[in-house]
Amino acid sequence: MAAILTISDLRKSYEGGFEALKGVSLDIDEGEILALLGPNGAGKTTLISTVCGITTPTSGSVKVGGHCILTDFRAARALIGLVPQEINLEPFEKVINSVRFSRGLFGKPRNEPLIEDILKKLSLWDKRNAQVKELSGGMKRRVLIAKALAHEPRVLFLDEPTAGVDVELRKDMWDVVRELKGNGVTIILTTHYIEEAEAIADRVGVIADGQILLVKDKDELMAQLGKKQLCVHLSAPITEVPASLAEHDLALSEAGDALIYTYDTKADRTGITALLNDVASAGLVLADVSTRQSSLEDIFVGLVSGEKS
Repeated sequence: MAAILTISDLRKSYEGGFEALKGVSLDIDEGEILALLGPNGAGKTTLISTVCGITTPTSGSVKVGGHCILTDFRAARALIGLVPQEINLEPFEKVINSVRFSRGLFGKPRNEPLIEDILKKLSLWDKRNAQVKELSGGMKRRVLIAKALAHEPRVLFLDEPTAGVDVELRKDMWDVVRELKGNGVTIILTTHYIEEAEAIADRVGVIADGQILLVKDKDELMAQLGKKQLCVHLSAPITEVPASLAEHDLALSEAGDALIYTYDTKADRTGITALLNDVASAGLVLADVSTRQSSLEDIFVGLVSGEKS
């Protein structure tokens, strides 16, 4: 599938020498959901702000639908919808008028059926004549999305879209994002919630210190970098791992009642059979055995820690 957003060697430096973006290159395909993960100060918001024309890059290039964000700004920006992290809405304006206004800012003609459709899909139609100040935090975020969609963008940026909302509302927002994708909208979201990326993203990008560490298909990332843990539960606790088991590089649980063995799912041999034989030979009695797949959070923390080391 063709890329709708192409970022090439993008750099952003500020006075004093601080470099927020260090040669970021990224292609995003039309119709996909990309989750961009990174710690605070990693460059996520700077990247979004630069692509959306809020911040001017120091060097590099960005094209949206083939339009350069610098030399063909109006055409590029018309393809982009942005939902910022901060809720910055006119409190006394009616919901429907706020959304209409955003469409007008892009010079789009009045289209009441479209506005109605957007508000209904975001469960805002019943609140269309309510003042923004009367809405809950979750509903205000929906208004931000409605405003971003009013001019019919092909690319939607969501900067921490579920920050500060409860779990139920967060899952509702995930459903909204999936529906937008079903309508052909390309979505790039930044998030601190690892489960958000696991739940809705097609690909996951990890950014740290102004650099993209990797961008991979979510399932492929889990398969390639994910480790599994075998937990050998013992019938009686022990105080230390027997010396005869040292070659297996085992960890002892805090309670001393389980041995934890980490192995690579891609390896030709996992070593589990040899481990269990050696555990029996060491005179330890098994009570149970369980496995756990490492999560995207484990992978993310490992990548960022490796970058800092």
